[in-house]
Amino acid sequence: MDIRPARPADAAAIAAIILPVIRAGETYALDPAMPEADAIAYWMGADRETFVAEADGEILGTYYIRANQAGGGSHVANCGYMTAAAATGRGVAQAMCLHSLAHAKARGFRAMQFNFVVSTNERAVRLWQRLGFEIAGRLPGAFRHPALGFVDALVMFRALEG
Repeated sequence: MDIRPARPADAAAIAAIILPVIRAGETYALDPAMPEADAIAYWMGADRETFVAEADGEILGTYYIRANQAGGGSHVANCGYMTAAAATGRGVAQAMCLHSLAHAKARGFRAMQFNFVVSTNERAVRLWQRLGFEIAGRLPGAFRHPALGFVDALVMFRALEG
C-alpha cells in the first residue's frame, strides 16, 4: 500500500469514500446532508494536507492532517481518517495513522490529538489505543448517534517522541 498526497484528480475517489461515512452519521460530527462539494472542500481544505492510501491503483482510504489549534496550540496535530467500506479490515486505517504520525513528527508537531472520537466507534478506539493514544477526556452524551441516541465522545492524545 502506498500513501501519497492527494491530488485534485483524486476528488471523485475521495468523495466515494467520505460521502457514505458522512451520510451514515455514525462516526463524524458532520451534517449527513452535506453536499458533495462541501464535503470535498472540507476534507481537502487549504488549512490541511490530505493524503490517500492506494493499492494497485485503487484509493482505499484518505486522511487529512492539520494543526489542532492556532497560535499556542499549533504544535499539536489533528487528523481525520476514512476508509472505503470494501477495504475494512485490511489495515488501511492503521497504515494511514502510522503515516500521519511520522509525517506529523517530520513537520515538527510535538503531539497528536483527536478531538471527538465517537465512543461507539470501537474499532477506531481500539486501533488508536494500540497505536499509543490515550483517552484524555470523555464528553458524556456529546454525540447524537442515529441509531443509539446520545453517546459519549472521546478526546484522545499522543505525544510524538523525540
